[in-house]
Amino acid sequence: MTPKDLSVKPAHTSARMKHRAFIALGSNLGDRVAMIEQACRWMEHDGQIKVLRTSSLWETKAMYVLDQDKFVNGACEIETSLSPMDLLDKLQSVEKGMGRVKLIDKGPRNIDLDILLYDDETVLNERLQIPHKLMLEREFVLRPLCELIPDKSLPRQRGMPTGTLQDHLVTLPSLPDPISPLTPLLGPRSLTATLPTITSHHSSRDTKIMSILNITPDSFSDGGQLFNAHKDALTQTIRTHIAAGATILDLGGQSTRPGAVQISAKEELSRVVPVIQLVRSLPEASNVAISVDTYRAGVAAEAVRAGADIVNDVSAGLMDDAMLDTVAGLGCTICLMHMRGTSETMNQLASYPDGVVETVGRELLQRVQAAESAGIRRWRIILDPGIGFAKTQDHNLELLRRLGDLRAFPGLQGLPWLVGTSRKAFVGRITGVKEAKERTWGTAAAVTAAIQGGADIIRVHDVEKMGQVAKMADALWRV
Repeated sequence: MTPKDLSVKPAHTSARMKHRAFIALGSNLGDRVAMIEQACRWMEHDGQIKVLRTSSLWETKAMYVLDQDKFVNGACEIETSLSPMDLLDKLQSVEKGMGRVKLIDKGPRNIDLDILLYDDETVLNERLQIPHKLMLEREFVLRPLCELIPDKSLPRQRGMPTGTLQDHLVTLPSLPDPISPLTPLLGPRSLTATLPTITSHHSSRDTKIMSILNITPDSFSDGGQLFNAHKDALTQTIRTHIAAGATILDLGGQSTRPGAVQISAKEELSRVVPVIQLVRSLPEASNVAISVDTYRAGVAAEAVRAGADIVNDVSAGLMDDAMLDTVAGLGCTICLMHMRGTSETMNQLASYPDGVVETVGRELLQRVQAAESAGIRRWRIILDPGIGFAKTQDHNLELLRRLGDLRAFPGLQGLPWLVGTSRKAFVGRITGVKEAKERTWGTAAAVTAAIQGGADIIRVHDVEKMGQVAKMADALWRV
């Protein structure tokens, strides 16, 4: 039914794409995220459907038939040349092609695709009802839709309540176990690993630890420690970080400290790729995600092909125009960090007359929208406020104090957050500690503040110590 090479994007004939529809996505069997991502690719492969945007993926307990695993549910906005009935046939052919077998109504299934809305039309026949007949009673349908079209009202029809989708959402009863967006950390490389995920609305979630492994001679804190290190020393460091609780290893071959020398992409790859291959050769790293800290699209592509899972781009795609398209094609998770300018110019750009939280929120929203336009799925996006990048000391402190406000910024709700404060200069200035490696206590306080504010990932040098800090902060704030 579908070509094997799904990485090739189809050529869409925009003149034929006249209709806008919203499709519900669901799965509770197998690798649920992978199933939904495959369904999106299969919908697009022949050019009759174009996925414009996706919601987050929300993990929910099953309704109706309760004796089954949790579902992952989302929604996508599509443009299509198909009529409602032809679209239904298309979606059912995708389900069939992916091996869906319906044993019991509302029971387990590896993929579930339903038409929720189609333009402003209403359809009612024995096979199809639009708007979907149960959508207003299901939070797992309304919440993803409200990420996409919160102010949309349903077509006027007899017996259908009025008001926007957001109006309907707020009337639903609160659940004892609130549903949460789910962000995968492992990329499409693994079908057998136990997938670590972020569930950013679960109050009892554990903070994920991202360990910093700089394969550089000139990083501000630990530059040179792992640069040209012997394989045995690298292996021991990696194993130590994993044993100390690192969920993600963040590998960087290009320093982003102010004034850092910019090396070539070839040199950056020569530093990073061998370490990725080393990590992938270690059995204890099979369920650990690898992040590549780069702003170059070519480096990101080669790193992911070598086994990396996440692209951690300090420029959020601004320093390489090809980055967002590249990540969309790779199908991996990306971290979009707020930054202005380059490492050479950012300190001259730390001006926020509208307020640092409001401005960082607005500028990150623009990068999220750019990522979505490039084809990156919303459930594959992590955000970073960029502590220390084009920020003064006061800006850094305000971002930490008001991280909860940033998480609630309109258009960014539901997205997970990474915060990196480890050993940074503002910590040294406040504590009076000049040596970066000695800024442990100040870093610990900043990490606690980040977790209290809702950070999902903390990026740290001292994995064992900050892992203990995170456990204590989780016990205090994640209850």
